[in-house]
Amino acid sequence: MNHEQIAAKLEEKNIRPSIQRMAIYKFLAEHPVHPTVDTIYTALSPQMPTLSRTTVYNTLKQFSECGLVQTITIEDGELRYDADTSNHLHFKCVKCGKIFDIFKPVELPSQFLQDGFKAEKIQTNIWGICKDCS
Repeated sequence: MNHEQIAAKLEEKNIRPSIQRMAIYKFLAEHPVHPTVDTIYTALSPQMPTLSRTTVYNTLKQFSECGLVQTITIEDGELRYDADTSNHLHFKCVKCGKIFDIFKPVELPSQFLQDGFKAEKIQTNIWGICKDCS
């Protein structure tokens, strides 16, 4: 994604496209590894000495609240972020620790929902062994 595309994506969600916000979104869009706040901070801070972990955390929280990114909890207490907000599954390899996106149609059987409820989004995590580790 180029500078203009990122700025437009942020403005679409009424977020002012600051240099730090754009760098954080660009990192997420270009690194679909479902990074943590610390991963993003560690990657960006050498080029942006004024960037703090708090800024990364608050920016990701803002992005998540407006639907620009999705927050994923695969391990207890460990938030990860994904710039792909389409409905998809996440697979975590228990050997190498990598997290993969799985784009297969997922439908929630109606018997899981109470009458009058309607599912709009499903977030499912699967643990197992990836093809590289098996």
